[in-house]
Amino acid sequence: MESPYKGKTGLRRLWNALHYSLAGFRAAYKNEDAFRQEALLAAVLIPSALFSPAAATGKAMMIASVVLVLIVELLNSAVEATVDRISLDDHLLAKRAKDIGSAAVLLSLVNLAVIWLLVLLG
Repeated sequence: MESPYKGKTGLRRLWNALHYSLAGFRAAYKNEDAFRQEALLAAVLIPSALFSPAAATGKAMMIASVVLVLIVELLNSAVEATVDRISLDDHLLAKRAKDIGSAAVLLSLVNLAVIWLLVLLG
């Protein structure tokens, strides 16, 4: 059965999508320690990138790498919530899903560090 929200189109769909997205940000910020930490990191790093001596392309890459961390963390949190919704029992596949999500977050953080080093050290 399709979601009853799938039938919305046009501006109504966009309006609903905006509200769902904002609710997602609020839920992540309220319930996920890692997202709060990474949001704080973004609040420091994005202005730092803007005021850095890097060229515009470098600044864009620096900011994009920060935003990528937030995106990956949101997806990881969604996977974790879904796995927990299905069952809180220890299960090899649940552990695998959570570990893979965590690995994706780690990779995005390594990506951030590499990009910032390359841009700032030229």
